[in-house]
Amino acid sequence: MKLRIKGDSIRLRLTKSEIDQFGNTGMVDEVTHVGTSTLTYQLKKSAAHTELTAEMPGNTLTVYMPVSMAEQWVNTERVGFEHTMPLPNGGGLFLLLEKDFKCLDATHEDQSDMYENPLADMHK
Repeated sequence: MKLRIKGDSIRLRLTKSEIDQFGNTGMVDEVTHVGTSTLTYQLKKSAAHTELTAEMPGNTLTVYMPVSMAEQWVNTERVGFEHTMPLPNGGGLFLLLEKDFKCLDATHEDQSDMYENPLADMHK
């Protein structure tokens, strides 16, 4: 699972096997070690939420996805979901979840577990 954070924006991209795990267990997570600390980021299915929502108690960022939304994402060709979560300061936190596509340009990254890029045929 890839995490991109920029300002008040969080983007998670998941591979095929991660989406399978999410569909089967209701959760997928990653841990990044930073010196002696860790940052955990995770995606969880939630019956208690009606929109994408995020929380970050301590060093764990959790994005909650409503069950009905998760079922649609896992079982269809739908690429992703987005939502701007209201913040106490009057602003918003943009949340984006996407299936991870293979890159169109040359990369050294292992892409065997990524979804076929729908634009690949246009770049041949």
